[in-house]
Amino acid sequence: MMRIPFMREVAWYLVFAMFIIGIAPKVEAGLAPSEAIALSNVDRAADLERIQKVIETKMIRERLEKLGFTHDEINNRLSQFSDQQIHQLALQLDDLKVGKDDGLGIIIALLVIAILVVILLQLTGHRVVVTK
Repeated sequence: MMRIPFMREVAWYLVFAMFIIGIAPKVEAGLAPSEAIALSNVDRAADLERIQKVIETKMIRERLEKLGFTHDEINNRLSQFSDQQIHQLALQLDDLKVGKDDGLGIIIALLVIAILVVILLQLTGHRVVVTK
């Protein structure tokens, strides 16, 4: 078998790099709306429609019912909000991540790292022996 110079260092670098990439949190960035622009483009009907779509989802509707709110109470409360409050609520609903879990991504990253370590050990001819 041909020895590649610095094979061990490169292997450890790759293991370390994959570990760092695997544990780095996923970050979603976006432009923050300007207050002046947000206030000038207020469309109450579109914002109310967006809020109603979220409220009508099964999970949200059941949670509001458990808290004791009826459909009429919710609509009365929404009608009391100003245009700016309705717009702010609609913007915040867009940022919600209902039911999203990044646990699966972390598990997959750890499995990929483990597989890479096993492959590197096989390629370099090392053996891991576990004894009691």
